[in-house]
Amino acid sequence: MTDRLDFKQMCARFDVTPRTLRHYEYIELLHPEREGRARFYGPREVARMILILRGRKFGFSLEEIRQWLDLYDADPEGRTQMEVWIDKADQQLGELAERRRQLDEAIAELKALRDGVKADLDGV
Repeated sequence: MTDRLDFKQMCARFDVTPRTLRHYEYIELLHPEREGRARFYGPREVARMILILRGRKFGFSLEEIRQWLDLYDADPEGRTQMEVWIDKADQQLGELAERRRQLDEAIAELKALRDGVKADLDGV
């Protein structure tokens, strides 16, 4: 049994399209092994994909994720990467909190408008 996934297995495991996977390779987030035209993804690439998808879920740009992943190559012990992660996470938490505030405000305004129109309609 091998620890490698082929291209189709990688897409299926992470529920991403072939286009997405090729894009991540193109922008150098992933570096699969190549055998002829076939691509194979080992444990390192699987771990990177988990981090990429987690970063996207949290709202980080692909460039921010790429820069963060590159830090590991420069410092394999990961201390620099972890320190940068904490700073980036704090910044992103602030941005998400602001988005939440804006959404809460929009929801409240929409509900008030809907309730006012409903009251007018019920009064007719």
